[in-house]
Amino acid sequence: MDKATCEKGMKIRRETLGDAYVDKALSQADEFTGDLQELVTTYCWGEVWGRDGIDRKTRSIINLAMISALNRPHELAAPVRGAVNNGVSRDEIKEVLLQVGIYCGVPAMVDSFRIARGAFDEMKDG
Repeated sequence: MDKATCEKGMKIRRETLGDAYVDKALSQADEFTGDLQELVTTYCWGEVWGRDGIDRKTRSIINLAMISALNRPHELAAPVRGAVNNGVSRDEIKEVLLQVGIYCGVPAMVDSFRIARGAFDEMKDG
């Protein structure tokens, strides 16, 4: 993988998710998951998040909607925190999750609100 793109991705990943979150993810990488971490950092964060087409706030809003629509509650807390770091307000997150409920179903919306509230609570405590 391209080292420069991976480094760019690591910078964006850390700015969005925070050093503590990224350090924890990297520290848990082993022989099996190390390549996964490198791939995510290079292609997700470096190649896609590093593009100029839309800003990070918009990317965060899109991520919240997609992850919520897919009803992936275990993957939602970090993007909620990342969205806040990228300038998305709590009210904007609420509106995204309400939109998910209408177009993707109430169970996905309910799970997403529960996870977002927990992430907000952790951000207050941390």
